[in-house]
Amino acid sequence: MQEWYRSRALYEAVLKLVESGNYDEAVKMAEGIPDEAIKAKTFSTIAVEIARRGGDYQKFLERAIEVALDINNFEESTKALMSLAFEFLNMGRLDDAKRISMFIKDVPNRSKVEAEIALNLAKNGKVAEAMEIINGILDEDVKTWAMSRLASQL
Repeated sequence: MQEWYRSRALYEAVLKLVESGNYDEAVKMAEGIPDEAIKAKTFSTIAVEIARRGGDYQKFLERAIEVALDINNFEESTKALMSLAFEFLNMGRLDDAKRISMFIKDVPNRSKVEAEIALNLAKNGKVAEAMEIINGILDEDVKTWAMSRLASQL
């Protein structure tokens, strides 16, 4: 329990460092977070905030993915990667979201992310690219859902 409280306190401190633009110090502090899930959330927050501010976020995104993959709990790792993918999807950074989705080992959850990416592409007029992604979705239920939603996105 103390590990969790320590992790939360470090997370809050990292957020303040990110807000002030002190990314290198934020990363150093984040590396010391003992709770794996909170550490993954912290690195995701760093990458997302830098991307939102228009900074060079790629190395921070790579670290966020690594930390999420290092989580020993499969469900927590999947959740961390999905959350990160959806953050980038919501920012309109579809290529980053698609790249993150490739690290999600859980097929139904990876398929859900891919479906949302495809629907966003269709909304932006990139129907052929959207169809390519939908056709590559492995979960048949999600593929069917995405195909049915495609028409409403046009």
